[in-house]
Formats: sequence, structure tokens, C-alpha cells
Amino acid sequence: MSFDAVTAVLAIPATAALLLALLPGYKLTAYLNVGATLLSFLAALSLFFFERPVPGPYILVDDLNNVFIVLTTFVGFTTSVFSASYIEHELEIGRLTPTFLRFYHAMYQMLMFALNLALVTNNIGVMWVAIELATLTTVSMVGIYRTHEALEAAWKYFILGSVGIALALFGTILVYMAAQPAIGEGINSMVWTTLMAHASVFDPSLLNLAFVFLLLGYGTKVGLAPLHAWLPDAHAEGPTPISAVLSGLLLNVALYALLRFKMLLAANPDALAPGPLMISMGLVSIVFAAFMLYRRGDIKRLFAYSSIEHMGIITFAFGMGGPLANFAGLLHMCMHSLTKSAIFFAVGDIAQVKGTQKIADMGGLTVTNPVLGWGLVAGVVAIAGLPPLGIFMSEFLVVSSTFARQPLLALPLVLGLLVAIGALFLKLNAVAFGEPRGPTHKAKGSYLPMFSHLGLVLTAGIYLPGPLVAWFQAVAKLLG
Repeated sequence: MSFDAVTAVLAIPATAALLLALLPGYKLTAYLNVGATLLSFLAALSLFFFERPVPGPYILVDDLNNVFIVLTTFVGFTTSVFSASYIEHELEIGRLTPTFLRFYHAMYQMLMFALNLALVTNNIGVMWVAIELATLTTVSMVGIYRTHEALEAAWKYFILGSVGIALALFGTILVYMAAQPAIGEGINSMVWTTLMAHASVFDPSLLNLAFVFLLLGYGTKVGLAPLHAWLPDAHAEGPTPISAVLSGLLLNVALYALLRFKMLLAANPDALAPGPLMISMGLVSIVFAAFMLYRRGDIKRLFAYSSIEHMGIITFAFGMGGPLANFAGLLHMCMHSLTKSAIFFAVGDIAQVKGTQKIADMGGLTVTNPVLGWGLVAGVVAIAGLPPLGIFMSEFLVVSSTFARQPLLALPLVLGLLVAIGALFLKLNAVAFGEPRGPTHKAKGSYLPMFSHLGLVLTAGIYLPGPLVAWFQAVAKLLG
């Protein structure tokens, strides 16, 4: 039964992508898109209730990827609900044609298939292929408006993403070469569980070199500075539901790949410690993105840089390692995915209400569109890490762990967090409060996805269920 659930997580989006590429009409394809993502989410949840499949050469389900699978399918579902009303408005005002609309829904499901495949595969080569497929799919969706800016953003994403994925491929090949003397040629040298069983006898110099390439390659996908240049443009110029998926899902899947290889290095006593490299890139991303927030005049670019900052926090936490920091990293990853996608749901509606993404042309949103305005306020309060919301809890754990083990590293970490808070509230004040500016059309979007995410983030900040804590503790121990 459990293998059927894994198959469903892959087969449902793949089949839906094919159907959506053939079916005409907006409403039918929107309903099918929502239905397919809901079924994928239910299939992912069922992995908790049935026995997991025995790891094979291609399929693996364990505590680690179960976190990512459930989170990915849930955010994919809620984003598809938001997308239904958002894209309908884009169709009505002529920004999307019916032909591109059919393409959009098909690509959405293809993206979900690629993300799920990257998470459940037991083969490092298949994982690389799946992440490349996710990249190509999102490239096509970023450029779907066919404006000069959108096409430029898509090409930039394609070129930088291709460089990153090429580096990741080279790192994957080096891991395969390190495994060959111990395991032999063939598919077994690419199977994750087999690699972990023999990692202690691999050539440490090859593993060290491999991780450098993997960190640069997959780090590009994570959006870590200075490899981040594609991310702000892709978020700003693509459809807002894709911005939510990029921040909430694709960055996480690339990070998942990095964590798998970090575990591989940790299993070899003579290999390089991957933690310091991840800590360095995480801190650079946090501080850089925090200061860059002050210079953003486009609301979607603003929250794109916020994503860079938070992926830096997560990477830093996993680089620190240990039970507490790993637990904090997992919690922060989940809270960021829920919060940032909720913010993009709000931002998408705001851009449609105001007819612009420029912060200078917005204002008084809590007066003209109070539900939308206060929803954005709640989202920014959450992403800034204020109590009693979930990100406060995860950031508190990251800072506490850092003060206890490496007090000097806590200084740039806290500096970045404080600088980012100042920037976010400065920009929020310009959008949500003051004299109303710009047109004030009625928002057509559904508020349910946004407030459901924020409700979960608030609940997590107040109370985490015992089984969830035990699950995250088990994963934190697994990560070392």
C-alpha cells in the first residue's frame, strides 16, 4: 500500500500534466489543477499511515524526505487554489492568452512531478535530472507573459541555473567516482542508501572536491549569495503563484539535495567537514540580503531578497549541525515556506488591485482593502520573526544554539536579522499605512490559502504537537 502512495505522488501530477496540455477552457483546467494537487497531498499524507516501501534502486522514503514531501504537496495544493482566481484575472485583462493558460497549468503539474521525484528518488543521478526538470519548467513559466522583462528574467534564470546544475552534475560524477572502488561500476554507485553504507571507505579527497561543486551548484538553486542573481528577477517578472512555489518549494528541494550530500561527507571520518562552508554561505546570504532589502522598490523583489535571507538562515542552521540547530533548521524551513507563500498570495492580489508592483505607487492598503492589507501586515510580522509566530520560535532556537556553541558567529547572525526587520517594517509602512495611493480595485482572489498558512504559522509558534516534535527530533538526529 505504501508503494502505491509513492507511485501516486509521482503518477498524479504526471498524468494531470498530460491532460492539462490537451484540455481547453479555463475553469475545467483550473479545477483539474487544484484536484490533482489535492490528491498528491493526500497521497503524501498517507505515507504516515501505511508501511513505507523497502528502499530500492530508485525509491526511498524516510523521515527526512517525508518532511519535504508533505510540505511540498501541501504548499503546491494551496498555491493552486490561489492560482485559480489569480490566473483568471490575468486572463480577463489580457496578460495571458488561452493558449498560454493551458501551457501554464500543464507546466504547474510538471513542476510538482519534478519536485516530488527529486524528493522520493534513491538515486543521486535521478535526483539531479529531476531538479534540472524543475528548473526548465520554472524557466518556461517565468517567461510566460512574453514581455521584454519577463523573457530577460527567464533567460537569466536559464543561464545561471544551467551553470549551477552543471556544477552539481560534476559534483555528482565525482561522488560516483569516489564510490566505484568500494561498490563497483553501475547503478549501485549512485544509490543513496548504498553510498551511505560504504561512505566511510570512499576517497576523502574526491568527496571534498565533490561537495564544493555540489554546494556551488545546488547553492545556486537555493539562492545563496553570491549565486542568487537569477532569483529576484524570476520572482518579480513571473506569475505570482510561481513566485510562491519558487520561494516555498524549489529552494527547499535544492537544499534537500545538499543535505543528502552533507550526510554522505559526515559518514566519512577523513572527509572535509561541510558545516563551515555552509555556515559561511549562510551568513553571507543573511547579511547581504538584509541590507539589500532597503533598496528594493518592487514589492515582489523585496520578498525575493527576503527569501535569500531566510534560506541563508536555514543553511546556517544546518551548517551548525547538532540536534538543536538541525531541529531549528527544519522548523524554520517549514515556517518560511508557509509564511513566504502566504505573503506572495497577498502580494499577488495587491499587484492586481493597484495595477503595479512598485511600492511607491501603493499606500493605505489597510484602509482601501483592509482584509488584504492586514493579511500582508500579519505576513510581514511573521516573516520578520516576531512572537508569538512560528518563525520567532525557529530563529530563537538558531540564535540560542549559536550563542551556546559559537558566540562570535551569533553577532553577524543577529545583525542580519535586526537589519532585515528594520527594512521590512519600513517598506510595510509605505504599503499598508498612510495616505491611500494608486487605484483601489476590488480584489478577486481567495483569501483562504493566505490565512490558512498564517494560521498554521501562528499555531506552530504557540504549540507544536508531540508527534511533530518527535518526528523533527528524529530527522535532526539523522542529519548529525
